[in-house]
Amino acid sequence: MENGRIPPRAIRPVITACDMLTPYGPGIDACWSGIHDKVSTIRRLNRFNTASLQSDCAAFIEGLDYHGNESLVMQMIAVLFARMRNPLPGDAKLLVATTKGEIDLLEKMILEGRGDEKEFDASGLPGKVSALAGLKDRGTIISAACASASSAVARAALMISGGSADCVLVVACDSITEFVFAGFSSLMALDKTASRPFDKGRSGLSLGEAAAYALIMSRERAKREGLEIVAEISGWGLSDDANHMTGPSRTSDGMILALERALHSADCSRDDISFISAHGTGTLYNDQMEMRAYRTLFANGPVPVYSIKGALGHTLGAAGLVETIIAARAIRARQVPPTVNLRDVDDDAAGWAFPEKQDACKGHKALVTNAGFSGINTVLVLS
Repeated sequence: MENGRIPPRAIRPVITACDMLTPYGPGIDACWSGIHDKVSTIRRLNRFNTASLQSDCAAFIEGLDYHGNESLVMQMIAVLFARMRNPLPGDAKLLVATTKGEIDLLEKMILEGRGDEKEFDASGLPGKVSALAGLKDRGTIISAACASASSAVARAALMISGGSADCVLVVACDSITEFVFAGFSSLMALDKTASRPFDKGRSGLSLGEAAAYALIMSRERAKREGLEIVAEISGWGLSDDANHMTGPSRTSDGMILALERALHSADCSRDDISFISAHGTGTLYNDQMEMRAYRTLFANGPVPVYSIKGALGHTLGAAGLVETIIAARAIRARQVPPTVNLRDVDDDAAGWAFPEKQDACKGHKALVTNAGFSGINTVLVLS
């Protein structure tokens, strides 16, 4: 890549197939409709005892067997793969994005006092996913906190644009377990009821769980095989605040750098951006940091910003892929989704974030932003 840009004739990475399982149920349509109807899936959690924890609410998927024989994430992925209309290309490279993987199996082992913790190392998850998908590649795990999925998409796009692969399957997954829930509770990071991204009264995030996949190919291969193109991954940018283990930079420098790198790699201007799919957790400092970055980059005027985390919670390592798929749908629909649970817009977000859906009036590209613990930031440009 010359000067950080993808030359005009470089190989272009595109999404040719994708799907998700969220608290709304299986499928993209269910999630898209739920968000547009402003229905939040955050509700009372009954999977384990929350009496001593900061909150008793989360966005969870019904029907999963907690502490059963299969991990929660593998149960979700099995549902996803069973829905596929066409078999996956056997030569696809595999990237699996997650923060905690099969942590529920480790919980079970500890509670029962038996087993070997090495059996539940997250590094074993790609092999299980590969076997279920029927791939030759044993896979690589991408664990970059809450930016795991978007980092995996960026890596897949780089592999394709650089010619080291022409087909990559990205699978992203995370589940709600007592270990994960207690961890966020100990940080005092949870909203007691439901998260309210960009709201004046926001007080924390709500946990969610999901699994999603995206098949990413070179545009040439997609055309050769007669496949539909869902969206093009036009650019990407990554950075790290190097500020704090859990807190984002108060100056937004890391997110601004990731945004600038993404626009540069996509060779597009700020005027090309139709809307921003924000990380938007509903915590005080995350939303503040993001809005400062957006206002700095788009100093000439507001660009519509939304978050889906008030609708289906923060799905951790799966968040970036779920949000990428919804953003791709929004580009096609020329419609900016509402921010569910947003009622009293914070001064920082006034004129940028809205409780109602908006028409996408300008541009033909979208930004998808994610931020994670340790200060990692990932930005994707979708066309």
